[in-house]
Amino acid sequence: MKRLLILILFFLIAVGCKSTKSLSGEAVLNPKLKAKQILKIHNKQKTNFTTLQARLKLDLTDGDKSQAHTVTLRMERDKTIWINAFLNMVRFKITPQRVSMYNKLNKTYFEGDFALINDFLGVDLDFNNLQNLLLAELTFSHKPNRLQKQNYKTSYRLSPKKQHPFYEIFYFVNPKYFKLDGVELSQTTTNRALQVDYQTFQAVDQQIIPQQMTIRVTEGQDQMTLKMNLKSVSLNQPLRFPFKLPSGYKPIEL
Repeated sequence: MKRLLILILFFLIAVGCKSTKSLSGEAVLNPKLKAKQILKIHNKQKTNFTTLQARLKLDLTDGDKSQAHTVTLRMERDKTIWINAFLNMVRFKITPQRVSMYNKLNKTYFEGDFALINDFLGVDLDFNNLQNLLLAELTFSHKPNRLQKQNYKTSYRLSPKKQHPFYEIFYFVNPKYFKLDGVELSQTTTNRALQVDYQTFQAVDQQIIPQQMTIRVTEGQDQMTLKMNLKSVSLNQPLRFPFKLPSGYKPIEL
C-alpha cells in the first residue's frame, strides 16, 4: 500500500479555478432519499472542463519523516494528466493507455500500461477511476440498483450490496453538494486500507470541486499521509503536454 500512495502522490490531484469561492455549511440528511436518488443527484454534479493547469502543494508524512513539494499539473479531461516537479527534474504523463515518467535526479524512467500497474497494486484501476477520485466523484461505476444507503453522521454512506471479493469500498456523499466527503477502500484480510477525505470544496463557474483533500494509506501499524492544497489553477486554456524520455536512463521495474 505504500507503493500505492507513491503512485497516488502523482495521480490524485484536486482541481479548481482562479475565480473560486470556498463553500461551507452543513445540510441535514434526508432519510427518505434512496441510494438510486442520491446517485442520480451526485452524477448531475460531475464537473465539466476541457483543460486545467494548476500548482499544488503536497505534504507527505511517513512515520516521523515528512516532506513538502509543489508540483505543476496540466490536465486534459478524459485524455491526459501531466505533472512536472522539482524544477523539470521529474515528469509524468498519464493517459488512458499509458503511464510514463522519468527522473533526472537518478536517471531512471518508467513506461507501462494500467494492466501492469494493476498487477503491481493488486487493485483494478484505470484512468477514469483516478480522474473520478481526484474530482470527488464515485471511483468505480455502479448500477443504481446495486447500491445500498445508510445515514452516517453527516454523510450518506453508499456501498455495493455485494462487495468485491478482494476489497470493500464505501462512499460518503455530502448531503448539501452531493460530492464525496470521503472514500474508504480496505482489504481486511491483509489489514490494509486507503482513506480519502475531502475537507473543503469550492464553487467554480457553477461547479463544485474539491479544494483540500487528505489521503491516508494504512498497512498494519504503518501509516502514510498525503495532504494536498490547491494553490492556483486556470481552466479551459490551450495547453501543451511535452514529454520525451531521455536516452541512457535505467528502467524502473515494478
